[in-house]
Amino acid sequence: MRFQHASEIWRDFPELVPGVVRAEGITEDAPVGRALAKYHAIAESRLALSTEGEIPEIQAWRRAFSRMGHKPTQYRCASESLLRRFRKEKSLPRIHPLIDLCNAVSLAFAIPVGVFDVSEISGDLEVRRAAGDEKYVTFSGETEHPAAGEVIFADEAGKAHSRRWTNRQSGASAVSGSTSDVLIITEAMHGSAPEDVRRLTAALTDELSALWSATAPSCAVLSRTSPRFVC
Repeated sequence: MRFQHASEIWRDFPELVPGVVRAEGITEDAPVGRALAKYHAIAESRLALSTEGEIPEIQAWRRAFSRMGHKPTQYRCASESLLRRFRKEKSLPRIHPLIDLCNAVSLAFAIPVGVFDVSEISGDLEVRRAAGDEKYVTFSGETEHPAAGEVIFADEAGKAHSRRWTNRQSGASAVSGSTSDVLIITEAMHGSAPEDVRRLTAALTDELSALWSATAPSCAVLSRTSPRFVC
């Protein structure tokens, strides 16, 4: 399969820096507690200095949401939502070891991290603007249709695997107990994004190798001149 951003996304958001990790052999019994504590501590130290809305990584996504026509305090990118909840509750609910790990890394870097079950993706996956007829399945099982022009993660069957770009992931490709093959995507737009996304993808690759010995993770940082990840 291939993952890429449509040319219009690169045109409209030239500061975008995506990172991609593909891993197989995921199970729901990995001992991620120590890793979670490490990344949660980093997030705590950042939030001790400023609120999530003052963090450059989050501010960049707020500007992007405004450019998409969304009120940024109504529709927040995934990392801001996580940071907001973590600041208020001092913890996050445990869901699945891989989701817990990716949420913790997202907290520490303040960058959205999406995890997709590859078995639920039909063909290639592309970040593009919606035509308006794509189907998005909520976590409660309801079906929605993204508005025409909305930025989504779309596969070749017309399934939308996210809404409002990094705002809300679909339940259709969410990680479950039977998931073994995943695509992990992170995207940033702030000034130091090229270096930070490289550090984030390297950190995830190291954690995946350490915690899931069956995995053989591959990763890449994409750009406008090298926009495609093939795996």
